[in-house]
Amino acid sequence: MSDPLSQIVSLLRPRAVFANVISGKGDWAVRYREYGRPGFCIVLEGHCQLAVDGHAAFAIAAGDFVLLPTTPAFTLHSERPIRPVLLDPDALPSDGSEVRYGEPGGSPDMRSLGGAFLFDRPDPSLLVSLLPAVVHVRGSVRLSQLVAMVAEETIHPRAGSEAALARLVELLLIEAMRSSTAESAPPGLLKGLGDERLAVALTLMHARIEHPWTVAQLAKAAALSRSGFFERFTRTVGVAPMEYLLAWRMEIAKDMLRQGELRTADIAERVGYGSSSAFCAAFSRHVGVAPSRFVK
Repeated sequence: MSDPLSQIVSLLRPRAVFANVISGKGDWAVRYREYGRPGFCIVLEGHCQLAVDGHAAFAIAAGDFVLLPTTPAFTLHSERPIRPVLLDPDALPSDGSEVRYGEPGGSPDMRSLGGAFLFDRPDPSLLVSLLPAVVHVRGSVRLSQLVAMVAEETIHPRAGSEAALARLVELLLIEAMRSSTAESAPPGLLKGLGDERLAVALTLMHARIEHPWTVAQLAKAAALSRSGFFERFTRTVGVAPMEYLLAWRMEIAKDMLRQGELRTADIAERVGYGSSSAFCAAFSRHVGVAPSRFVK
């Protein structure tokens, strides 16, 4: 598998997701404290206002999808806001039951699905590094269909629902990353893949991680001069080419160490090191602990 986005999602190992129907009627406002994990929302009917801490408030309407990679504190309110009710995201139900804001009876003015991603990987910072702090996609039919399927599997679980939810999470993440334009993404892999020349080099680095790549080789593949490639890669991806390659090799190595199926020497060879000692030294410098102590 050489597609960089597919590799990232595979490393994150999404295993589950929960989603709730969220509705509001009349004048209402809620404020959620910081959640710290990736959360999402898609508006099914009506509209409301979303204000994420550190960002300007904006309107979200039917068909809009919002992904918050770290879900800081935020306020959600009707068109005419009132004093917000403080809520704890960890206290939300996880069985797909409806959460209601404002007037309890009658047809809602706004209906949405909100939920969170859960990962087997201990550190989901990989996802955070790819995306802007707030991803807002308008009118994506594919995302709407995927979130609807998530809701169905959550509210009416059947045999195989756990596996189905894990696959749906993968698709949601990939579609969100595709929908987040390269211009809005922070420096990183996603922004790099939006550059057709850098995308060639990035795909090669991911496809042949064990190869002793040089800046000159990658520049040639990208049809750029060595200096032009180095400057463009560093500005767009946020780190120099060899620094990026080192970081990706270490991510792969950490994943192999977690699985515990390979010897250190085998891992060293698979991520491009000629000896265990060279790999251990590089891993210790980059990660802060030796490979032998990483999973203990």
